[in-house]
Amino acid sequence: MSVPSKDRSALIPFSARLKDGRALAQDVWSIFNVANLPSDCINLGQGYMNFAPPKWVKEAAEEAINGVATNHYSHPKGRIRLREALKKTYEPKLGRCLDVETNILVTSGANEGEYAILTAFLEHGDEVIMFEPFFDQYLASVTFNGGRPVYVPFHPPPASKDNPSSQDWTIDLEELRAAITPKTKIMLLNTPHNPIGKVFTRQELEGIAAVAEEFNLLVVSDEVYECLVFDGKEHVSIATLPGMWDRTIVVGSAGKSFAATGWRVGWLLGPESLIKPTLAASTRIVFCSVSPLQEAAAAGLEGAAERRFFETQLQEYTERRDILVEAFNELGLKYTMPEGSYFILLDISRVKIPDDYPFPESVLGRGRDFRACWFIALEVGVSSIPVSEFYCEEHAQIGEVYARFAFCKDVDTLRAAAVRLKKLKEYL
Repeated sequence: MSVPSKDRSALIPFSARLKDGRALAQDVWSIFNVANLPSDCINLGQGYMNFAPPKWVKEAAEEAINGVATNHYSHPKGRIRLREALKKTYEPKLGRCLDVETNILVTSGANEGEYAILTAFLEHGDEVIMFEPFFDQYLASVTFNGGRPVYVPFHPPPASKDNPSSQDWTIDLEELRAAITPKTKIMLLNTPHNPIGKVFTRQELEGIAAVAEEFNLLVVSDEVYECLVFDGKEHVSIATLPGMWDRTIVVGSAGKSFAATGWRVGWLLGPESLIKPTLAASTRIVFCSVSPLQEAAAAGLEGAAERRFFETQLQEYTERRDILVEAFNELGLKYTMPEGSYFILLDISRVKIPDDYPFPESVLGRGRDFRACWFIALEVGVSSIPVSEFYCEEHAQIGEVYARFAFCKDVDTLRAAAVRLKKLKEYL
């Protein structure tokens, strides 16, 4: 007779930082994954494209893969061709000369770049200001590096506001000041913003910059959607404001710029005093980024102006946005008109969900928006992302009103989604 063996499934305790960063919880991406939804459900939840990068960028990737040197380690700073292309692209945007050796760092996606910044500058217990809603990767990046997130929520448009835009989501500067303590070291800023679509105005950024200067904060400015700013609005980098270059690192992304999110090529721009420590951290995290895809990203930046690529891409995304906007207008549901990025927040507070609807365990116990998004995905056939996932527990009720729909899909897919969304009228 065999003796029952002792449970050996938890011999080695895991780090508390996994819990603090929500890394062990079943996240929204695994719940609203294509594997868990009907096979014919149209995925407007996750923010990746269902179309390929531009032909000339793909050809540059193929050429690099067929080479020799381009298949081996690159310098941890990034391949010189890409750094030169970034210099040429960003000098006029930032209004200053950039040194390819000291002001530019290529990273394995924007996310790794931000992680490396936090590794380089956070001491245990340092506080990081995070505006809510926030891109969920920020939380783990902060906590894994010993930081403590401090949340400052956007104020959403009042319920009485007709046809709100992303500009109607506002930050109260006095609330921001009140959140800062002697332990506050970093502020994470995202413009254009995911998931709101807000493009911070120059005046708003000047107010935030004054706070950063007053309290001597490092600003990490996530600007990965800078090429997607609609309706003639102006994208302003906080790094261009007086005194801010010395305390700001600008974050960019080839994935968002060239419809290549899986390539994981990003970049950081800033003064040597900030880039040098970040390079030291990034070198120990990944050593270098994918060599052939750096070459392709460089080709993309080199050829964009001649082909008017970003102007054309913006027109295409405007058409995509308008397809969803028209569908929401037909439903008579409120939404936040985005001035940037490729997301729209839909007010789902009027969606009626049957009390006895059979939700999976992964959705039960979460916010109402989780149930609404699951219900819409199964009954209407279009998936979206519940916005409470982008809030701390204390402020989650703000996000429960909204679902995030991504319009980084081809026109045919969006039109098919618009047809399906008409069925939502039955549940209002």
